[in-house]
Amino acid sequence: MPKSYNIIALFLLFLAKNKRYTTFKAQIREIFTNPKNIYKNYIDWTIIFFIVSSIAIMMYEVKYPVSPWLDFYAIYFTSIVFAIEYLIKFWIYNDIHKEILKEEQRATFLKIKPRYTPVLIRAFFKKISYIFTPFAIIDLLAILPMYRELRFLKIFILFRFLKIFQHSRNIHHFLEVLSERKFELITLLFILIFVVFVGGIAIYVLEDHLNSKINDLFDALYWSFITITTVGFGDIVPVTTAGRVVSFIIILIGITMLSFATSVIVSAFSEKLNELKEERLAEEIVTKEKFLILCGYSHITKVFLRLVQEKEKYDYIILDKDEAKVQEALNDGHNAICDDASRYEVLKRFYSPNADITILALTSSDVENIYITLNAKAVSKDIKVIARANSKKVFNRYKKVGADRVVLPNDIASAMLVASIAYPTTYKAINAILNFKEVATIDEVYIDNQSEFVGKTIQSIPFEKLKITVVGVQNGIDGVFKFNPKKEYLLKEGDVLVVLGHKISIEYLKEHFNLIGSYS
Repeated sequence: MPKSYNIIALFLLFLAKNKRYTTFKAQIREIFTNPKNIYKNYIDWTIIFFIVSSIAIMMYEVKYPVSPWLDFYAIYFTSIVFAIEYLIKFWIYNDIHKEILKEEQRATFLKIKPRYTPVLIRAFFKKISYIFTPFAIIDLLAILPMYRELRFLKIFILFRFLKIFQHSRNIHHFLEVLSERKFELITLLFILIFVVFVGGIAIYVLEDHLNSKINDLFDALYWSFITITTVGFGDIVPVTTAGRVVSFIIILIGITMLSFATSVIVSAFSEKLNELKEERLAEEIVTKEKFLILCGYSHITKVFLRLVQEKEKYDYIILDKDEAKVQEALNDGHNAICDDASRYEVLKRFYSPNADITILALTSSDVENIYITLNAKAVSKDIKVIARANSKKVFNRYKKVGADRVVLPNDIASAMLVASIAYPTTYKAINAILNFKEVATIDEVYIDNQSEFVGKTIQSIPFEKLKITVVGVQNGIDGVFKFNPKKEYLLKEGDVLVVLGHKISIEYLKEHFNLIGSYS
């Protein structure tokens, strides 16, 4: 690898491990991308103020002189603000340092030499792709008026109006609704034009030389248009009986068309309302650094959410194509969206390169769960997929399509049923642990390269003092699991300890020794 690339990679690794930098960038991304963030609303309204005020000053300057400070504000100050906004958006578009860190972690686990050059090139081109997005082009054109020496560039100040679409969600959604009803609205427009021409020609023929206000066809068309729109200025009125009959017909058609247009737009908005709610949910979840996507609102999903929420709060979203189940999930107080999780486009919508995403394929259909797994891995190999399988026969199929873990709930339930009959006391203990009851809890502790446990033996760590039992150890997520390891076992980077003990003891262990809760 060239030395220059090596220096860049080391610098990016430093940034990735710098908590102040990563936290600061995450906060900035939250402000600029999360529509529910209060600071984003402040920024949106500030940008809109700069847009409107700068355009107003430029329009006033056409006929009247303005003071130098107003001219500086409209041309230079606002352009500088928009340039800063452009650079911030370019900065937070993706995280090159995270890609380098992933490569280092991958190389460490596989014990191979890291390949930083292709990672840097991919991340760089991904960063550059932001420049060619439509909103980025509009942002750039809105900055151009700052080059005062080229006077013709001042015309680009009009592009600042288009920036409003980025910062005003209401305008954006209104245009979307109109676009979705484009066929109906265009049909109404053609009918309107047809009726205006027919009514205009009729009144022109019927009242020619009889109505002093109608001197040519344009006057007749003007009258027809203001009549069908029910505006009726009164500057032109029919003077013949036939002309008044035409007025009756045009007014009735106009009222009917306005009513129909209103109903089309209102129905479109009502349909859009649920979509907007789901879109807001999707946008909100994607801004999180770590979240779950639960595919299918089944009994297993309900039990999982109940048990997980008792132990730890997770950001999650439920996807189900059955509207009745989605409504049930919403009634139960969960965030749910009616969509088909087995489709690539749906999973792509929830992908964020900066987030740790885990998909739980929990539908009752193996075929659907396999498609969910396949499409999730097609979106990104970094997405972790835990799939539910109904039998061991399809276990290998899940592995072939890339499932990280496969769970057989039917087999687990059968084993627990046998245990409850043959070993009732053992069953009670296991059931208490798995249900996170006060008796004890089982958890995972990940030993990363920053942990002070690296290079120490199990007996040198105060597990016994904290009344914690080390059930087993495994190096990496796919390593060999060693049950009941010896006290002389030397802990290594990447080890995952499975520990058993009281919840308060395990929490103290993690906090006191700054440990990661589980491998991710």
